[in-house]
Amino acid sequence: MATSQEGSTNNTQEEDNIKDLGGKAAVEKLKDLAEKAESCFFCTSIKTGLPLSVRPMAIQQVDDEGNIWFMSMKDSHKNDEIAADPFTHLLFQAGAHSGFVNIYGISEILRDQAKIDELWSPFIKTWFQGGKDDPNITLIKVIPSEGYYWDTKHGTAVAFLKMAASVVTGKTMDDSVEGTLEID
Repeated sequence: MATSQEGSTNNTQEEDNIKDLGGKAAVEKLKDLAEKAESCFFCTSIKTGLPLSVRPMAIQQVDDEGNIWFMSMKDSHKNDEIAADPFTHLLFQAGAHSGFVNIYGISEILRDQAKIDELWSPFIKTWFQGGKDDPNITLIKVIPSEGYYWDTKHGTAVAFLKMAASVVTGKTMDDSVEGTLEID
């Protein structure tokens, strides 16, 4: 997923702020930011619907292959939309000023009781009153096809100090880093 840096503050940086990630490093970055976000905007009907459908969804897991797991009721609108158009767009925000992720992928709807048992927590009963054995619970597995992230290199505290120093010195000292996520 290419993006234009023209006009970006990254063009005024002395240090390189672009870091594309692939394989295990991409999966680890996705896991880190998704776990901090805890939820995302889950977009469906990307190809078939105008407007597309957007809803907040709680992330259950990013597995070791980079697949992103959610739970959903069998008769939900999102399951119908995924059945008609499996292309999915996920938008994450881990913090107010960092930890943004943009993922495109293909969704699959599954019924796998062992995986439901693995992902279940008492908190999930808020949405699934029948408990983890409810036959209407399905899993949505999003298999990422491309992604992009924006984060800080050294954490929020260092980013804030660099921003403050920039104000004082008049020199751009942004601690941001961004790049593609190539999840194999």
